Amino acid sequence: MLKVYVAAGPVQAHIFQDLLAAEGIEAVIQGEDLFGMRGELPLTNDTLPSIWVNEADYERARELVLDFEEGENAAADGAPWTCPECGETLESQFTVCWKCGAERPLP
Repeated sequence: MLKVYVAAGPVQAHIFQDLLAAEGIEAVIQGEDLFGMRGELPLTNDTLPSIWVNEADYERARELVLDFEEGENAAADGAPWTCPECGETLESQFTVCWKCGAERPLP
């Protein structure tokens, strides 16, 4: 297996694992238990949860990582987005259109 992503915490790791599962990619979270010991252990990427995938799935998983990170960065930038279904303009923190229920598209 190959490491494809280092998450900021267990919640983000599980969100990304679910995203990969939705694409048919089996992923394993390693180091999740170490997260609770941060402070007792050095604060490094080695104490953050990481996502591991089979070698055959690595390239596709890496593409999804980049899409995921771009989406998070766009939301953090505060740029509004336009719903592709109804044309409503929404603030960046919303991931679903309040007017029609359509999901925010990936950048």
